[in-house]
This record gives sequence, C-alpha cells and structure tokens, in this order.
Amino acid sequence: MIRSFIIGMLIMLFAAGAMTVSAQQDEEVPFDQIDTILNKVILKREIMGGAMAHTNGWGLIFRKAYNQNAFVKNVWEVEFFGIRDNKQVRINYYGAYYSDANSYVYGKLNKVYDLRSGFGRQHLLNSKPYWGGVEVRLAYYGGVSIGISKPIYLYIFNEDVYEAPQSQRYDPEKHFVDNIFGRAPFIDGLQETTFHPGGYAKAGLYFDFGAYNTSIKALEIGAMIDAYITPIAIMAFEDKHYYFVNFYLNFTFGQRYNRL
Repeated sequence: MIRSFIIGMLIMLFAAGAMTVSAQQDEEVPFDQIDTILNKVILKREIMGGAMAHTNGWGLIFRKAYNQNAFVKNVWEVEFFGIRDNKQVRINYYGAYYSDANSYVYGKLNKVYDLRSGFGRQHLLNSKPYWGGVEVRLAYYGGVSIGISKPIYLYIFNEDVYEAPQSQRYDPEKHFVDNIFGRAPFIDGLQETTFHPGGYAKAGLYFDFGAYNTSIKALEIGAMIDAYITPIAIMAFEDKHYYFVNFYLNFTFGQRYNRL
C-alpha cells in the first residue's frame, strides 16, 4: 500500500516537472529576466558612454574596458568638456532695447575646452551582494590632455560711426559695456583657435549599480588635474592658467560582452 502510494507520488511529480519544462520551452523568457548578478560569468569587455560634470563645466565621456579578472579592470577613455571661470557673469546691456542683442560674458577672452585621451585602472573594493546592490571600485587614470581656446568675438559699435555693429575680437582695452552690442556667432574667430598640449591625472571612486550582468549603470566621483605646456587665458586682467584642478562626477551606461 505504502509502496504504491510512493510510486504514484513520484509519477505525479515527474509528470508535473515535464509539464513545467514543456511550458518553459513554449514560452520564451526574455534574457534580461534571467541575466541577474547571480550570473557569475566574467564578461571580459565593456563599452560605455555618458556625461560628466565638474566644478567648472560639463562634457561627454566614452570608455572601453577590459576585465583582466574579477578584481582588476583596464580602461581606455576619451573625454571632451568645457572649462569656465568661476567669476563669469553673463550680461545683456542692450537686450532691453533690441531683441537681437545676444547676452555675453563680460571680460571673457576665450572659450576653453579640453580633449583627453588616456588609460586607467579600476580595483574592486566591494562586490555586489547576491540580491543586488552596488559594486565599488577605486579608479585612477592618466594620459594626454589638449586644451582648446577659441577667441571671443562680439558685435561692437564703432565710435562716431552710425552703422550696424561689426563682429570684432574682444579687446578689454577698447571694448566696454556701452559699446558692446552682443555676442557674435560662434564660428567667428574659429580660424584663430589655439591648442595647448599637456597631460591629466585623476582618481576617484566608481559605483556600479546596474541590476544585470550585461548592463552598466555607474557613477564615478573624484578629483582631476589638467596641466598644459603653454598657459590658457579665460578672463581679462587675470593670470593665465597653466593647470586646472576640479572635482568631477561621471554618469556612464553601456554593455558588457565577450568577443565571439
């Protein structure tokens, strides 16, 4: 009697299991529902992009990475961002009278940007628990930094000449609030752009909070320094800059994968 009951139960369990497997085969389960952090397969390669903000501007970032092992990641990055002076003040003196008078930063000599390319490494400090959470890594990078300065052009009223204002390169010795009509187009003075070669270094903490093994959602916070061989001028009547020191915050998203 008992033996018959046990055999019957085993048959029922086997049938139920077979039905479940059959149902799972019939219904395709999206990959992202099974690809959680419980999947401990190390995906070697990463590609990501995002935005970065620092204490004197913002920009864009692109990265490719290679996971050397579960603890060390090698990173190649390219960044492009703007640099502003913390004393900048935007005004529009003639804006109350003329609708086509564009605002401008009084006393600003150059628009300044930075293009970087370098390598870095991330070391694991805390891995994600099995239920999710945040992975923390120590990150440091360094490489080539090229400062880009484009002269500021403004529409200027010519003295004692009653004609439309003309686009001229800003000269703090000649141009003042009362004879500056407004900002000229960005392309004016583009041919006078100057490049300032140098280098950069930065270090920070990298926080990966992505829920899936194949996807990347990460924040990075830290400090960075850019130094140049030739100095960069931003504002009139201020010292030129041989270097900039800033705190930064990056947000990146992307994918992990293995090359087939």
